[in-house]
Amino acid sequence: MTITDVLGKIDDLVWGVPLMVLIIAGGLLLTIRLRCLQTHKLGLALKWMVKNEEGGVGEVSSFAALCTALSATIGTGNIVGVASAVTLGGPGALFWMEVAAFLGMATKYTEGLLAVKYRTVDPKSGRALGGPFYYIERGMGKNWTWLAKLFAIFGILAGLLGIGTITQVNGITGAIKAVFDPNDLHMVRIPLAGEYSISVMIGAIVVVIAVALVLIGGIRRIAHVSEVIVPFMAILYIVSVLILVITNIKLLPAAVVTIVKAAFSPRAITGGAVGSMMVAMQKGVARGIFSNEAGLGSAPIAAAAAQTKEPVRQGLVSMTGTFIDTIVICTMTGLAVVMTGAWQQGLQGIDITNYAFQHGLPFNNRVCSIVLMICLMFFAFTTILGWDYYSERCLEYLSGGSKGAQTTFRWLYILAVLIGPFMTVKAVWTIADIFNGLMAIPNMIALFVLSGIAAKETKAFFEAGKHKN
Repeated sequence: MTITDVLGKIDDLVWGVPLMVLIIAGGLLLTIRLRCLQTHKLGLALKWMVKNEEGGVGEVSSFAALCTALSATIGTGNIVGVASAVTLGGPGALFWMEVAAFLGMATKYTEGLLAVKYRTVDPKSGRALGGPFYYIERGMGKNWTWLAKLFAIFGILAGLLGIGTITQVNGITGAIKAVFDPNDLHMVRIPLAGEYSISVMIGAIVVVIAVALVLIGGIRRIAHVSEVIVPFMAILYIVSVLILVITNIKLLPAAVVTIVKAAFSPRAITGGAVGSMMVAMQKGVARGIFSNEAGLGSAPIAAAAAQTKEPVRQGLVSMTGTFIDTIVICTMTGLAVVMTGAWQQGLQGIDITNYAFQHGLPFNNRVCSIVLMICLMFFAFTTILGWDYYSERCLEYLSGGSKGAQTTFRWLYILAVLIGPFMTVKAVWTIADIFNGLMAIPNMIALFVLSGIAAKETKAFFEAGKHKN
């Protein structure tokens, strides 16, 4: 049995029925207790997303906090992850991804609310500190500190070995190779590692240098970079896929029908390539959570730094992250992959979406690959930055703010970025899935326990008419 096989078995265990039920049930419970807030308050949330609150306590504006969270969520999961989910689970995976995202909006709202409600402010530095470890410890009580620490440990590992580094830089270098050396003509042998394209090596080095330069500046520099890059990269990708959809509009109705049918009857659509509805659901939910991170507990770490005095307001702003990430961007990727038949080509990773772009956009193949490379580079680069911040806050909680521990971690993080391109695609995504699932468990337990407090805060806020101020 290979290491990949072992990782696959662990992944199946972590992302089995119990965890999927926990996440979906949590989102459903919160949706009910919050009276389907993600539908009738979405307009207000989108308005507040770009309108910063005055007089709040925190390190960065609400918009900057959202961009920091989006920088971590809008990554390779939106381009590579969705395409992989549709390929492995069939087009029906996109349907279950949407279901998980709708319920996840209520989850993300609750996470943002609790992050601000239970955060602490360092009297010396004025820094706002918060996240699941704080709302577990302060909201559930000191007896649950062990659960808060467990979350922090999983958060560090997820950032260092999974979603924050290896998957992202792997996606970046894969896109670079697709443009500059698609036929493996310029290879070099690395001792004990194998042969790799020179383009991959150069790309990895450039990314590492860029990451190091930004990370030195901490949250403010990460937030500043995110405020500039996130809106630009999201618009560029959305416009690109819109062009693809519009130029192939005749294929859209059939694609939608295929997605819905495959969600409940995969074999009827895939010809037996996908075994069951459970496979489609598992791939859709897992990749959806990987992309928008609702339930993982990562985004509230950024939300806690927002300059706000209203937990409900920040909860609504946080909720828009899941809407933008999955309902908008992931949906567009999924449609592109289904409409062009890219999911049926036996491809892996970035090659799936690259095929969709090359066969769907009205440009030559090289231009399509360059556009996708630019989008993926921005998506993944900002995710690397955002997850360093998350992981460092987890480490800060565990180490009591040790500067030495944070400095050591930063160098390890940069090292993980450097080695990411030289790992296989399947192993990379499996490791990321495992740590995502482990993070979600303690966080979802806390959301179940504290759901009543979130509902009470929400009701009091709107009954007092604070949303009209």
